Amino acid sequence: MTTLTVEEKISHIREAAMEEARARGNEIIDQHQKALEGVFKTHKQEAVMQADTRIKTETASARQQLNTVTSKGQLKLRRQLSRVQNELKNKLFEEVREMAEEYMKTEAYKELLVSYIAKAARFADGNPLTIYINSSDEDKKEFLEKRTGMTVTVSEEDFLGGIRSIIPGRNILIDHSFSGALEKEYEEFTFKGGVTGE
Repeated sequence: MTTLTVEEKISHIREAAMEEARARGNEIIDQHQKALEGVFKTHKQEAVMQADTRIKTETASARQQLNTVTSKGQLKLRRQLSRVQNELKNKLFEEVREMAEEYMKTEAYKELLVSYIAKAARFADGNPLTIYINSSDEDKKEFLEKRTGMTVTVSEEDFLGGIRSIIPGRNILIDHSFSGALEKEYEEFTFKGGVTGE
């Protein structure tokens, strides 16, 4: 059995103490590292959740802004479309009016007036009947009276063409005027769209 000197014993105790201190230090470092990793993991999860929430919020906001811009754009397009359609509608009906005025210079128009007067007379069925023609047709008054045997009055109101008849006893207006027909068509007219060439 070897005996240790005091210096060797001190050296041995020092080494043992140092080893124990190193082990204790490593344990403290490991615990601290685990604690830091836990804090980092929690912080990372919170950061990811905040980022997800922010992304969702920003996405919803962007979608809302896009919807607002889209709605405003669609409204603007609808207004422009409506304005253009009204311009085209007015132009179309102006052309129809001009065509009606050209038609009123034909023999077919005179025959149309005769047929309107005959229909009104049949409808009146012997009741008193006042038949009006437009002032632009005043030159046809004599012709119409001879052809139909009915008295025709020139209207003070301009209704473009055609006739208007009143059966006073029955409070009935028979409207075969061009202006009435055009107004009705104008009110009911809508653009249906369509494909070029159809």
